[in-house]
Amino acid sequence: MMLSTPKNLPTAPYAITTLAALSALTLCASTIYFNRSAKMRSRSGSVSWDLPEWAGEYTTGEALNKVFKTDEEMMKVAVDLSRRNVEENTGGPFGSVIFERLQDGTARIVSVGCNRVVPMNNSGLHGETVAIQIAQAQLGLYSLRSEGGNFELFTSCEPCCMCLGATLWSGVNRIVCAAAKGDASAIGFDEGPVFEQSYDHLERAGVKVARKVLREAAAEVLSNYGKVGVIYNA
Repeated sequence: MMLSTPKNLPTAPYAITTLAALSALTLCASTIYFNRSAKMRSRSGSVSWDLPEWAGEYTTGEALNKVFKTDEEMMKVAVDLSRRNVEENTGGPFGSVIFERLQDGTARIVSVGCNRVVPMNNSGLHGETVAIQIAQAQLGLYSLRSEGGNFELFTSCEPCCMCLGATLWSGVNRIVCAAAKGDASAIGFDEGPVFEQSYDHLERAGVKVARKVLREAAAEVLSNYGKVGVIYNA
């Protein structure tokens, strides 16, 4: 079957014109796709975030050399971070600290973290994940226990499902929590699928668990934030 061209147009010029139009459309589409892809590549080249400037007060000078002896002393730092983060309007009401447990039973601060989700536009920047990433970067370890160290994560609230997973893979030897999951849920946060079996799994994996240390103080921070702060669920 042969296709016919319009009677009033010569066959060759018509074909050339059609081919030129198709080429132009193809070039235009390719240019649009290339430009869009280039923009996406440039945006995805790197991700950067930082702690608030005030957080340096917890990891420099005397604070860095301070010796901690009790869980309450150590948890007070995490709760202070959560409170300060709200007061300074630099993120959500959650704070975390990685401590190194020394041979004499005392501990020192390795890193601190506070929730930076809203100011950094990054849903992964919870207090626990921030503290873990900084500790691993400082020590040059993808797993904190990989060289025999003893590290503990203190967090102002029981972790969400994401942070429980991060805790498992971080290499910490122990996690200590202040406020309960229900305290966060009470002001509208969705902590995801976290169950008692989640903590059982941590224990079986060699991560000791302690909960509700300074719970009232940490829950008060959450309650106050719930009255004025952004509840940043998905």
